[in-house]
Amino acid sequence: MHPVTAAVTARIVERSREARADYLARMEAARHAGPGRAKLSCANWAHAFAASPDGDKQRMRNPSAPNVAIVSAYNDMLSAHQPLERFPEIIKAAAETVGATAQFAGGVPAMCDGVTQGRPGMELSLFSRDVIAMSTAVALTHDAFDAALMLGVCDKIVPGLTIGALAFGHLPVIFVPGGPMTSGASNAEKARVRGLYAEGKATRDELLDMEMKSYHGPGTCTFYGTANSNQMMMEMMGLHLPGAAFVTPNTPLRDALTAQAPIRAVEIADGTNAYAPMSSVVDEKSIVNAIVGLLATGGSTNHTLHIVAMARAAGVIVDWTDFDELSRITPLMARVYPNGSEDVNAFHAAGGMAYVIRELLDAGLAHEDVVTVAGEGLRRYQQEPFLEDGKLVWREGPTESLNPDILRPANDPFLPEGGIRLLSGGLGRAVIKTSAVKDAHLIIEAPAIVFEDQDELLEAYKTGELNRDFVAVVRFQGPQANGMPELHSLTPVLGVLQDKGFKVALVTDGRMSGASGKVPAAIHVSPEAGLGGPLAYVQTGDIVRLDAHAGVLEVLVEPADLAARSRAPKPAAGFGYGRELFGAMRRAAGPAEAGACTLFGDVA
Repeated sequence: MHPVTAAVTARIVERSREARADYLARMEAARHAGPGRAKLSCANWAHAFAASPDGDKQRMRNPSAPNVAIVSAYNDMLSAHQPLERFPEIIKAAAETVGATAQFAGGVPAMCDGVTQGRPGMELSLFSRDVIAMSTAVALTHDAFDAALMLGVCDKIVPGLTIGALAFGHLPVIFVPGGPMTSGASNAEKARVRGLYAEGKATRDELLDMEMKSYHGPGTCTFYGTANSNQMMMEMMGLHLPGAAFVTPNTPLRDALTAQAPIRAVEIADGTNAYAPMSSVVDEKSIVNAIVGLLATGGSTNHTLHIVAMARAAGVIVDWTDFDELSRITPLMARVYPNGSEDVNAFHAAGGMAYVIRELLDAGLAHEDVVTVAGEGLRRYQQEPFLEDGKLVWREGPTESLNPDILRPANDPFLPEGGIRLLSGGLGRAVIKTSAVKDAHLIIEAPAIVFEDQDELLEAYKTGELNRDFVAVVRFQGPQANGMPELHSLTPVLGVLQDKGFKVALVTDGRMSGASGKVPAAIHVSPEAGLGGPLAYVQTGDIVRLDAHAGVLEVLVEPADLAARSRAPKPAAGFGYGRELFGAMRRAAGPAEAGACTLFGDVA
């Protein structure tokens, strides 16, 4: 084990000792209580399967017959979740083959940041994670299950399902993904047309035509954003069946993996020799593995929020210093758009997660000795699934990259360090995704231009006010101010200005997502402006210094002078698009470094 990985893990274990012990005690108590159906009255239990087919009813009369919960994010508006429509019937049929039943326990919402980018609905996006967690708890609280399957893919859905399922961590839980859509128009061509549209050199029809060629069928978007980072993370944490992440939807292999999930869930249920509750799978080591996987593949900055919140749900406490120290020793092994030109399908074909996991384990950067839903520790995940005569089997994955332009070994990486860094200084603490930013742009010192929202910046760009060196300070975008929306719509215009030769950067208490691109962006600045953080005192013309090499984020104003200024007033919360319903969640949200979560009131 690499000494830094070992040291960070030991520090997390010590920091989490009390919270983890409390969590495990609660899960052990839930386990010993047994499935609730054995304690329900006949009327209560009859309610639980009144609409089931006769064969299922007969099995469910037996209180010891396994019953598997299905919690799904299905909807047919969003490409990533549309394939999940078919999964319950596949799961129910497979469960029957091992004498079990499966019930659709509940659905959770699934909103798409790709649809709401730049729109008011984006202010609900991050909080939808916590709504999903609570919806998962509602689905499982009937207490009628021996195991659970989580059907979800995208940005807030997988973290929300994880947080909710961890409240029932005495159960085995397997995540069942839908897979990425097949590749469409190239990412380079998509970026080119987006840039032209930002400059007014392409029409809206031309832009829409290109976007439709990119997002063209069922499955996740194929760039390496938060959705596909989720799938990486589930492999690294041992919550998928091995190799399940990037198999495309509606294929025989995808269906075989889906059918195997309930069978495996029954095999690892309580009372078996292979019992693997979620509370054992998600621990300090698997959380470190998730962080290392994120860094090695150049994944989404959203996971500097989500991993923290997911870990906290399991009694594990991590912070951005942990990410930063692991990043400094984790090599960047993958170049997947927006950190490269190819998509996740090409990454998968080049060796994908099986190769990444093998390399990280061999380099001592990830923990092998963890509990997984597949058994045998994390080494099991260097295998890939195949069909042999219609039967699902696993074989050893590639020992060498099949495309070194996309995937490289740990001892010959694209960069010696991971893609995420911590910044700190007079403006607070922030994270920056460096893997897609050229080295020449990682240090900038320029006058600030302060904006209270992203629309102000876009309007200034349209009127030609931004043709100069500057640092865009977009504030009051934190969780307590307006729910911490992604500001992805700023990437094209800032990229155009950078391409013109101007030195530009973004500093914000909002988010930028896995689509963070080539412009340096200090994001998740904490404390946020809405709580009186230093961003609330910055004025246009102040010199801001961002140095990703040194990990510095400063405003070059004397601290006493900054403190003597009047604090910029917090804008009124927006209304419409459901935003008025989330006021209590804005008020309850913790700081970004604690996961921006509304569910853990004891986290300051």
